[in-house]
Amino acid sequence: MKVMIRRSPEIGLSIYVPKKDLEEPIVEFEHESLWGGWIKIANGWVLDLPEMAEGTTLPITVNAKKRGEEE
Repeated sequence: MKVMIRRSPEIGLSIYVPKKDLEEPIVEFEHESLWGGWIKIANGWVLDLPEMAEGTTLPITVNAKKRGEEE
């Protein structure tokens, strides 16, 4: 699914899922750089993010895979 990841002073890191009209803060992540690992958002979803360069600027739209969904 396409998600937009951004950083804001009020929330910190958050994602927006356009098809669900859902915006949630990122509460936990596997890697400090975010990329190539999983993230957990406030509603409990765990998403796998693609590999990206460590200095990738935000906001950015990427394809993420929700864990537990069928291929």
